[in-house]
Amino acid sequence: MAFTKLSIEAAGADASCGSTPASEIDIWTIFRALRDARSVFGLRPGHIQTLQAMLSFLKPGHGETVFASNNSICQRVGGIDERTLRRHINRFVELGFIKRNDSSNRKRYRVRSSGGECISYGLSLAPLLQRASELITIAQEMENNRRDRIFVRKQILTKLAHLEEHDPNNTFINHARKTLRRKLSLPEYRALLSDTDAECQSLSTPDDPPETMQLPANDGQSVRHQSKSDEEKKDLDSNVGKEALKPELLTSVCDQATAFATEKLRDWMDIEAHARNLAPMMGIHPETFEKAKKTVGTQKASCAIFIMLQLGQRIRDFGAYFHSITLGQRQTQFDPVSLIKRLSKTNKSLA
Repeated sequence: MAFTKLSIEAAGADASCGSTPASEIDIWTIFRALRDARSVFGLRPGHIQTLQAMLSFLKPGHGETVFASNNSICQRVGGIDERTLRRHINRFVELGFIKRNDSSNRKRYRVRSSGGECISYGLSLAPLLQRASELITIAQEMENNRRDRIFVRKQILTKLAHLEEHDPNNTFINHARKTLRRKLSLPEYRALLSDTDAECQSLSTPDDPPETMQLPANDGQSVRHQSKSDEEKKDLDSNVGKEALKPELLTSVCDQATAFATEKLRDWMDIEAHARNLAPMMGIHPETFEKAKKTVGTQKASCAIFIMLQLGQRIRDFGAYFHSITLGQRQTQFDPVSLIKRLSKTNKSLA
């Protein structure tokens, strides 16, 4: 197949058949633009194959009219029937890409006068060449749109991966992944990205932990609005790592977690096993619990489960809270001994 260059300016009616103007354009660039933008015009792959075959009959310097017979075009397309070819040509005529210049007997040929003028009868592709700028612009816009959709989609997938690592049981993740199975428009992708950003903020992902994850001092203070006083901070700093917590004190103070145990919790091995069973029920992935054990230690990770369950509704999201105090920015501030003492005093005052 020859890669010809044809002039848009020569597309009038083949008035100067033997010369090629200086201003030229690669017709295959126009073809590729229409191929990429075919969905805009409702064209199918069969239409594009037919146009490709017709373009291959053009010769440099011989104008933009196809003189080949229907039979020759059908063979070059790959053996389609003539009725299909006529349908394809009619579609291009409707779209204004092809113009028929029919002779009296429907034959396709060219005649010349003694003065060098010529008339071409056949399928003129001049309208296609004249719309080169339009087609190239549309194809470029579609390519830009495609790249932008891929870019936004990758952003969504990255954020979903963070969410899934942080909270695998989140229902939004499944909803978003089902949505991504469909072919979305760019506005739809951007809307989904906005929803994903909102979900990341509401779930307090490790990328952006909110300031609402404060450890409560007593039952009367809310997790969302509490801030530590200087005295509480000194208390935490003085107790961290200096005082051992007895299993009996933990199980007696955190009776909410102990109530779920089928057997008496005698030592730290029993407490760890029980905490590992409670974690998934609280929306904490087993892998997250194991990572916390390696990072802050088995006792501290287990205590976090017991204390969080004791605090109950004052914690907005167990998964985010657990990550923050064991793997996140607040792991150094989490002091189980101090918290158990506060909870113990609160229980005594309420008794």
